[in-house]
Order: sequence, then C-alpha cells, then structure tokens
Amino acid sequence: MHPLDLLRRLLRLAPAQRPEPDRPLYLVGDIHGRADLLNRLFDLIDADQAASGHEHPLAVFVGDYIDRGPDSRRVLELLATLDTSLAADPEAEGEMLCLMGNHERMLLDFLDDPLLSGPRWLRNGGVQTLQSFGLEGVPEDAGAEVLEAARDALAEALDAGRPEGLEAWLRARPLIAQCGNVAIVHAAADPEQPIDAQVAGTLLWGHPEFLARPRGDGLWVAHGHTIVKRPSARSGRIALDTGAWATDRLTAAILAPGEPVRFLST
Repeated sequence: MHPLDLLRRLLRLAPAQRPEPDRPLYLVGDIHGRADLLNRLFDLIDADQAASGHEHPLAVFVGDYIDRGPDSRRVLELLATLDTSLAADPEAEGEMLCLMGNHERMLLDFLDDPLLSGPRWLRNGGVQTLQSFGLEGVPEDAGAEVLEAARDALAEALDAGRPEGLEAWLRARPLIAQCGNVAIVHAAADPEQPIDAQVAGTLLWGHPEFLARPRGDGLWVAHGHTIVKRPSARSGRIALDTGAWATDRLTAAILAPGEPVRFLST
C-alpha cells in the first residue's frame, strides 16, 4: 500500500474527539407513540437542568414520534404545541427542535399517495397511529377504497382544532441539526460524505457503512432508528433509540461543553 493511502486510511479510522457542542443539549430518542414516557422524560430533564445549572439548553428530538405505541396523536400534539410556544416566545428559557424520522415520512407519503404508500406504513405501525386519531377498522391489508377513506379522515384529523395543522408541522420538520462537532440525525449519515452533503434517504433510513466505519472529520453523529439495549457514545456515534414502545425505556443524552456525555432513561 502506498504510504499516502495508508495515512489516509489511518486518518479516516482515527477516533473522533470528545463531543463538544456549542451549548447544552438534551437529545431525545425515538418515542413511537409513548406519550406517557415522554411526559416522564420531560420531568427527568427538568430535574437534571435544575441540578446541573445548564442555561438555555437545546432539546432535539430525533424523530419517530408516531406508530407502534398507543398514543401517537398525543405525542404530536405535545411536541407541536411546545415547539410553537417556544418559537413564539424569544424570552423562553431553552429551545427545542424536532427532526423528521422515517415514520413521519411514511405518514406523509400515505397522505400523498395512499394506494402506493399505505400498505408499508400500515404494516409498520400506521394502524396504531390511525387508532390514536379515532380511526378504527383499518387493517394492514386494507384495500384501495379503505385506504383512500382513511387518508381523507387522517388529513382532516391532523388539522382539527389547530390554527396550523399537524400535517403542516410534520412537513416542516428538518432532517438534520448541528451544534459544535455534534450532528443530530434520525437514522444515519454516510461516513464518506460531508455532513452538509447527506441525502434524505440516508438520514431517514440509514446507511450500510454508518455503524461500521467512523467518520474522518471529527464529527459525532447522534441518532435513533436502530434499537440498542443501552444508549452509548463511542466511535463518533451516540445511539439513543432504546425501543421505548416495547421496553418502556425512552432515553435522552445530555451533552454540554467540557462535560462527558450522560444519559437519562425512563
């Protein structure tokens, strides 16, 4: 191997430096319809913030708010209401940012084309989300007439009782955030591409090399999507999805300038 090629390979495999955000961060993993756990985690975060003295933290949610668990509607309403109220009050302490996950993308694809995208979404938890909006009787193998009726009913339910409907809020969710040397995404980032050159499919659905190959630019990537038994921060990746819908464990990572990564779990 040519010496320059060896050097490039060693640099690419070098471990990333410690995560150093520009401000305190609370990064929340996949919620999947567990409003009960979300409220419990809010209490844990409030207590941690009071104990740590972190000022003006940023809370970032990595997506997958819906499907599988029993209360997707309540999760969306909680997050959208908090997001809107904080955005409207520049004096509010702290801020929050909700990214899009692949399950939100599947719901939006269902609204756009229920016949093409409905079956996959229903198989992956869409049935439970419809039920949380009071839309019963939609099986995973629903036919065209049922799918179109469910789409129309869901679109109406998403917009009911809100000046700006939940559908518009969902469509406005960004795919990526960055704070210092920490990038936050839903699923993954291509380790060979700059963070600002990632494609939507990778950010939402994953990349085959993400868990196998570290980045060479010193960035840490915090993510959900892939369920882990325990949250972790190693090899340039911070894993947050502890399978809340099935395990009762919703997790947040706490990052602050000059401090080691810590975790809170319900």
